[in-house]
Amino acid sequence: MRLTQPAPPESVDLDAVDLTDPLLYAHGDPHSIWNAMRHRDPVRWQQVDETRGFWSVTKFEDADLVLRDHTLFTSQRGTMLFLLGKEDPARGRQMAATDPPRHTRMREPMQRALTNKQVEKYREAVTTEVHRLLTPALGGEPFDFAEAMMSLPMATAGTMMGLPREDWTRLTRLTTMSIAPDDPEFAEAGGANATLQLAHRELFAYFHDILRERRDNLGDDLISLLMGMEIDGRRLETGAILSNCYSLILGANVTTPFVPTGAMAEVVGTPVLDAWRSDPKLLNTGVDEALRWSSPANHFMRYALQDVELRGRRIRAGDAVVVWLGSANRDEEAFASPFTFDITRKPNRHVAFGSGAHYCVGHTVARMSLKILFTELFQSFDDFQLAGEIEHLHSNFVAGVKHMPMVMKIRDAAVERYAELAR
Repeated sequence: MRLTQPAPPESVDLDAVDLTDPLLYAHGDPHSIWNAMRHRDPVRWQQVDETRGFWSVTKFEDADLVLRDHTLFTSQRGTMLFLLGKEDPARGRQMAATDPPRHTRMREPMQRALTNKQVEKYREAVTTEVHRLLTPALGGEPFDFAEAMMSLPMATAGTMMGLPREDWTRLTRLTTMSIAPDDPEFAEAGGANATLQLAHRELFAYFHDILRERRDNLGDDLISLLMGMEIDGRRLETGAILSNCYSLILGANVTTPFVPTGAMAEVVGTPVLDAWRSDPKLLNTGVDEALRWSSPANHFMRYALQDVELRGRRIRAGDAVVVWLGSANRDEEAFASPFTFDITRKPNRHVAFGSGAHYCVGHTVARMSLKILFTELFQSFDDFQLAGEIEHLHSNFVAGVKHMPMVMKIRDAAVERYAELAR
């Protein structure tokens, strides 16, 4: 998704806007639209067809309420727009599609496995993968930084789930098909629905085979954790395990890769990049700002459990409510100078990982991966330059860059280290 400075709010024709259109996020100007909505109609109804519609929430305070308060807004009827008007088959079985208190009981074992201390065990694997992905840049020729970043999440997700490395490329493509089925680069014959169905079918079949192989050989990986998990005294059924495997790998591939591309697209060629690189103390605040800035998960959907009034709008029980995270993270009432990439921003209460009970369970993994990546970029390379056109995913769910040619010059001090890694 293009990360632009917004047009004046009054210049946008909100009646002509279709926030479900994937092309809007590839070629349009969603930040101008959201900015206009925040100023003119922050809780706005969009009719999709004769029977379906949803409320768009664009202000930070309202977004936080909708995502946080599961007594008013449920996750169990679908959390993404492609499920609008349908019943989510994963409800009550997948963490992302389950409300507390059952959600809490499902989440606790996973959360214990993903503490900062536990995640640190995978630092070496992630560092090795970062080096491998950046190796094509060593010659000083243009290389596709975005394409490389799309492979990064499997370094942690693949390792932590105990998935064979030779499967990572295929799994990356299948998850991208799931989040961007309208994108011509990832679409299959038959269009978006056919692409989505194929991706889901292959991913679930893949994990079904993994479960069968692992049933008599449980380890300390996340899939084994799911297989041994008991909720209310009962083991998770196979369908629930498969659904959560899908959710874990999807979450990893949605969050991590599009943060560095969004950030670098903004700061390359500016004094901000020089300042960020030169001061290690700014690594953490810079990564948080990169998360706010890119807001890779574009939306989350909920359904109202009872009549609710937001900013004078009456949301009726059963209505779908869509929170636009990139809009909430640019709300001038929550963030000073929200359209400025500020590597010193603190506090930074962004909702890039969501909010409340459904706050991303893998946030520790994402943060570690991003810190390793930016540390490596800043310590080993300089003279960053964009070397071609940036291309954005056709997706209303992910704010992502799919191609971003860059040239980077390796520092003399890093040449020997990369030569040793290549041996």
